[in-house]
Amino acid sequence: MDLGTRTGLDRQDVGVAEHPVLAEASVAAAVLERIVANIASVLKGNEEAVRLSVTCLVAGGHLLVEDVPGVGKTSLGKALSASVACRHRRIQFTSDLLPSDVVGVSVFDAKTSSFEFRPGPIFANIVLVTRSTGRPPKTQSALLEAMEERQVTVDGTTYELPEPFMVIATQNPLEHEGTFPLPRASSTASS
Repeated sequence: MDLGTRTGLDRQDVGVAEHPVLAEASVAAAVLERIVANIASVLKGNEEAVRLSVTCLVAGGHLLVEDVPGVGKTSLGKALSASVACRHRRIQFTSDLLPSDVVGVSVFDAKTSSFEFRPGPIFANIVLVTRSTGRPPKTQSALLEAMEERQVTVDGTTYELPEPFMVIATQNPLEHEGTFPLPRASSTASS
């Protein structure tokens, strides 16, 4: 069933300006094309990856980019965040990275005799995670909670993440040996 059949309108008789849904779709498409063009001006020759990253952001998803070092994976994340005027942070998964380094930590304030939450880099709109499979499962778990639930829990308190929220995780194929694999999603629901 095409648009004309669903709406009772003949496609040839309906101009974009005359139909609100088509007008909104046209504006959205134009904005997305400007975003793609802006990112592509920084990343020459990789328009498919640019389009996929913009699509992923609009769809509310996350992106895993696997490629050899030096092809612009980090630049893609930076250019995307700059193009949509979002806050960007980078998390380098090093061997000593702890879950609190990702989500944040509660710090005791002696003046008030209370704990104060200090958010980690996961509280950005677009978070670039480099070498995502190179670290222990506890640190990956902190990242996966944020990605799945769009929130993090620290010391029993839940904190919502900003909207939009997207993780761009990178991994290099050369780093497969000696790394912790990402856990697979379970297809069964617990009752």
